[in-house]
Amino acid sequence: MSYTLNRNFPGSSFDDISARTREALASQGFGVLTEIDVKATLKRKLGAEIDDYLILGACNPSMAHRAMQLEPRIGAMLPCNVILRKADEGVEVSAIDPVASMAAVENDELKAVAGEVRALLQKAVDAI
Repeated sequence: MSYTLNRNFPGSSFDDISARTREALASQGFGVLTEIDVKATLKRKLGAEIDDYLILGACNPSMAHRAMQLEPRIGAMLPCNVILRKADEGVEVSAIDPVASMAAVENDELKAVAGEVRALLQKAVDAI
């Protein structure tokens, strides 16, 4: 089982795909709670040079609330990370597959919620 939902954008600019990703996430009820510019962080902390790499911590509040009601400690596995990275052919977007990430939790109701979140994230990735 893959642990991410992926899509490639050959010939696209990083900034364009970043904006389109944020819009697509918002259209499915996700807000971006955190943003980590990995390229800038590694440059600042290590002097390392890498291609564009951005981590967006996306959260759908109603789904997060439902999950926390079922499993109070599930917040340790939230938010849903979505990465954008420069790839040889353009830009790749990868969103966590919540079904895969929640597989370790033995709670069938939570797995059902994870399936709903997966569907929303897949719609967002498809809409970019």
